[in-house]
Amino acid sequence: MTIPHFTDHAANERTFLAWVRTALAVVAFGFLVERFDLFLSYLTRSSPQPAHVPVPHFAIANVAGLTLIVLGIAMMVVAAWRFLKTARDIENPNVVADSGDRIDITFVVLLILLSAGLLFYLTQALTQNA
Repeated sequence: MTIPHFTDHAANERTFLAWVRTALAVVAFGFLVERFDLFLSYLTRSSPQPAHVPVPHFAIANVAGLTLIVLGIAMMVVAAWRFLKTARDIENPNVVADSGDRIDITFVVLLILLSAGLLFYLTQALTQNA
């Protein structure tokens, strides 16, 4: 017994798994950002500082870490939705128009903005500790 459109379904599944791997990496990176924030906070509090220098607050990393975790979860939801939609489209005998790349571009732009913000935050945090 052969599966109709097997190669198309296999490609759809590989794409789905690539999305899930990427989403898991984004979630793990968000967790890492959140934990690194605690590490920086600990270093700042444990290092000797003059009395007039306030201990910096690292709320930006908390927000960025949680945002990355939520973004990763959203990527998994979108990946599942796309996988199911594409599987239905493969089985549809009619030609179906592609839904576009707006969601993909949105995720890329959000990741670029978050990465740039984290880079700026990290350089600021390191220069304050130096």
